[in-house]
Amino acid sequence: MTVLDPPVTTQRLLSPGPFGPLPTLSLDQLVRLAEETGLTGRGGAGFPSAIKLRSVAEAGRAPAVVGNGMEGEPLSHKDAVLLTQAPGLVLDGLELVSRALRAKRTLLAVGPEIDPRPAQAAARSRGVDVQHLSGGFVAGQETALLNQLEGRPPVPRDPLTRVTTRGLDGRPTLVSNVETLAHLALAARFGAGWFRSVGLADDPGTSLFTITGAVDHEGVVEAARGTTIADLIAAARPHPGVQAVLVGGYHGAWVLASDFGTRLTRADLAPHGASVGAGIVHVLSGDACPLRAAADMASYLAGESAAQCGPCLNGLPRMADSLQRLAHGARDARLPAEIDRLRGLVVGRGACAHPDGTARLVGSTMRVFDAHVAAHLAGWCPTELSGGPR
Repeated sequence: MTVLDPPVTTQRLLSPGPFGPLPTLSLDQLVRLAEETGLTGRGGAGFPSAIKLRSVAEAGRAPAVVGNGMEGEPLSHKDAVLLTQAPGLVLDGLELVSRALRAKRTLLAVGPEIDPRPAQAAARSRGVDVQHLSGGFVAGQETALLNQLEGRPPVPRDPLTRVTTRGLDGRPTLVSNVETLAHLALAARFGAGWFRSVGLADDPGTSLFTITGAVDHEGVVEAARGTTIADLIAAARPHPGVQAVLVGGYHGAWVLASDFGTRLTRADLAPHGASVGAGIVHVLSGDACPLRAAADMASYLAGESAAQCGPCLNGLPRMADSLQRLAHGARDARLPAEIDRLRGLVVGRGACAHPDGTARLVGSTMRVFDAHVAAHLAGWCPTELSGGPR
């Protein structure tokens, strides 16, 4: 995957370095650094890093530390780029956290689509176990990842048991995305002020973004938090006439071209039902049917479930099938209500967030592209070149 020139900020994570020696921080110093930087997780959830560190430290036992480089999302390539071009920074972050927490075990989990050799080479002198694991969309979910590391199927565990209390081998466990670890490694060297010198006061720093779809150059770009959608995708040279972007990947939400001035922050994306997530921006061309695109994503997600609870086993396939029928010409006025009913049945009822994320994508599609929904029910598609009834 190509590394694109940054639109509004210099590269940090993907700069050539050298970065200088890694300082050793006590637990108190590391937690304070995470608090002062305002660093949030870059794997998708955006959880404050300081809270996660403190939770593991307060569990009372020597913990495990796991770097998550599984990257099961088909539209994301940032972890692959980072682990290929700057694996040392990721290992620095793991070493920093492991020392401060006095971890019993330190591991780096690498997904099947990522070449593990650069990370393995960087880990040889550090005592970090790099494991190249099998994948799947839910395999990167933290409890599913821990199951696989323990030799079990990569399916989510009971959500009521926090991994920060009981995780790998029953130990308190810190699971952190590889990008988050790399940011910590740089902040430890250059300080919280340096980290916050880019981005917004309430959302500081940079993130890696993967840009795909209707662009001349698909790739990964590092940009300041708070960059607008328009400025971000300019680095990839979007095609003329794009109609929307999907922010957040297959569990994300759509933002129309008329709103490309929206900043990539939690607050600014909230009205669109979106979040920065793992930094995925997929550009939809003007001649692509958004209902068909979303239906194919929903069908993929239905097939990628852990199939261990009702919402995934029954709800997601039925929801995806209903959206496929709508997208491919079934003139059934009951379909929108049925899709909405199925969304309501799966949200908040799964063993993990997979049903909720899939419902988010489908709900966003039905809301943002309501004109397409009406047109399909009338027997035509606005983005078909021929136009008019089928």
